[in-house]
Amino acid sequence: MEYRILGRTALRVSRVGFGCGNIGGLMVRGTAADQERAVARALELGINYFDTAPMYGNTESETNLGRVLATLRPDIVLATKSPADPEQRGKLGLAIAQSCEASLRRLRRERVDVFQLHTAVTLAGGNGTLDVRTVTEEVVPAFEALRKQGKIGFYGFSGTGEAAAIPQLIATGAFDVFQVIYNILNASAGNEPIGAVGANYENVLARAAEQRMGAVGIRVLAGGALSSETSRHAISSQNVVPMGTSADYRGDVERAARLTPLVSEGHVASLAEAALRFAITNPMIASALVGFSDLAQVEAAAAAEKKGPLPQSTLDRIAQLLPHVTPSGAPQGA
Repeated sequence: MEYRILGRTALRVSRVGFGCGNIGGLMVRGTAADQERAVARALELGINYFDTAPMYGNTESETNLGRVLATLRPDIVLATKSPADPEQRGKLGLAIAQSCEASLRRLRRERVDVFQLHTAVTLAGGNGTLDVRTVTEEVVPAFEALRKQGKIGFYGFSGTGEAAAIPQLIATGAFDVFQVIYNILNASAGNEPIGAVGANYENVLARAAEQRMGAVGIRVLAGGALSSETSRHAISSQNVVPMGTSADYRGDVERAARLTPLVSEGHVASLAEAALRFAITNPMIASALVGFSDLAQVEAAAAAEKKGPLPQSTLDRIAQLLPHVTPSGAPQGA
């Protein structure tokens, strides 16, 4: 496993991160034994970046990960998140502090390395989203207070809201880290025309690099659409809402199907391998999060990472198979 530095944090993170969310489902709906085996094997394979959140399984992910970490006691980089209810404007600082305390209890930790806003941000706010001004005036001071108290190391945001709001959040210079939607179907965050469909992230990775922000790739498998599996794993989310890509999951699956020649022509062993290696091909993606359903998927992700970034010939073939489509600036869900 190779490692990259997460922006100005100086944290050394594995190129593949362990996503503990609902889509893969392992840390939410898996058995305790399967969860411990998968995390232990991930650690053996060199995966050291783990990402969770209170909303994953209604706190089940944090609780289960905390139990496993208490048993294994590994040296990892741990990230979690906090929601910020727009209805609590004026009191977000207290709500965020309480959320952090609850997460620390579930994770059985006194501190997390990375703490992230987990509410969609839009330019105007409304419909369950926060506006940029509220984030800068209430969320950032709350995060900074938690850092001064030693409860978090660094803070960031999950870039799942309106694409146009992300550059404004980056421009504040306040955030150390952000999560960015980045995959073969929509690589507009890195300014690549390959497969671009959906929201237009307008090369935000370059803007983040100017601020020395760390970037963590999310939805690198497009919720599972960019995989070789024709059916979903039993414990994974059975209904996936696309983020940043097609209007529905079926559209993502149909578009991903155009990439099957990559396997038959010998470029990669599977579409999942192509997707993960595509994500780590961009050097600005410090870690590409993968949501796992079982131990075999952990093994497969590590094996794909070991093969390294995709060569230019494969990137050129992807561009042939997925003609460029100009994405829109439509808001995405949290």
